[in-house]
Amino acid sequence: MQHFLSTESWSQHSLQEMIDFAKALKNNKFQPLLKEKSVALLFFNPSLRTRTSFELGVHQLGGQAVILQPGKDAWPIEFELGSIMDGEAEEHIKEVAQVLSSYCDLIAVRAFPKFESWQEDRQDKLIKSLAHFSSVPVINMETITHPCQELAHIMALQENLGDLKGKKYVLTWTYHPKPLNTAVANSALMIASKFGMDVTLLCPNDDYVLDEHYMALGQSYSAQHGHQLTVSHDIDSAYQGADVVYAKSWGALPYFGQWEKEKPIRDQYKHFMVDEAKMAKTNNALFSHCLPLRRNIKASDEVVDSKNCIAIEEAGNRLHVQKSIMNTLINHS
Repeated sequence: MQHFLSTESWSQHSLQEMIDFAKALKNNKFQPLLKEKSVALLFFNPSLRTRTSFELGVHQLGGQAVILQPGKDAWPIEFELGSIMDGEAEEHIKEVAQVLSSYCDLIAVRAFPKFESWQEDRQDKLIKSLAHFSSVPVINMETITHPCQELAHIMALQENLGDLKGKKYVLTWTYHPKPLNTAVANSALMIASKFGMDVTLLCPNDDYVLDEHYMALGQSYSAQHGHQLTVSHDIDSAYQGADVVYAKSWGALPYFGQWEKEKPIRDQYKHFMVDEAKMAKTNNALFSHCLPLRRNIKASDEVVDSKNCIAIEEAGNRLHVQKSIMNTLINHS
């Protein structure tokens, strides 16, 4: 049995097979691939694209989706092993995983970090515990990585650029009034380097460099394709000659859980917003973002509304890649 928790555990070839099948599904939406199958969708955090695309995807493949929001329309869940459950949680992940596995053919979960301790959050205990006790495949709908977004992103880039090897890919930090999860940035770094792109991580200073685990993976994948993962704090040189600009906001890891100390630092870098002047330095680059996107904070109206912006196309691809992932896990594991 295979889970889809991170692209780290999947080869480029296997990921490409899922993307290729997603392209086929894009042209023929309704297939009975999940006929008489059921999928539990657990949402610990809000969602627009993820919930809509998964629920519709299950329906279009002939299956039944069951949506649960623990703490709202389902009991709060405890994840620590050996815990004394005298707090808010009413049941343990051991029972939850086993019961849902007896009902459903697949379980998907969306659960953001608690934003208190990165050393704790980086272990991704929630989804790993669910996968450990589940007897059916588990899909990551976003925790500290966002693997479904990765495939939708690469699919959109391939549809517009063809072969991605050697293309200059700039993953740029952008300002946001609140500290955000590093999940999409971690994922973008991994998938772009895994697919042979020449990756530059642009961020204000060393405090905003991503977790060492993902930096090491990016460096390793880059080396396999003859590239060097580049970290830059210089906007002009990073944008120069770029083929793709991918924007994302995230909080500085050294200040994780101490966001009041990080805010005055972050507030100095509002000029990292993606605008026409920066995009003019590129090789007529594509621009994208995972959405939701705060206009004129992360990127200007002119960039978001330009013909080079593929954010909507990328979001649309979420439906197709997730259907392909579910088919792979249920029918081909």
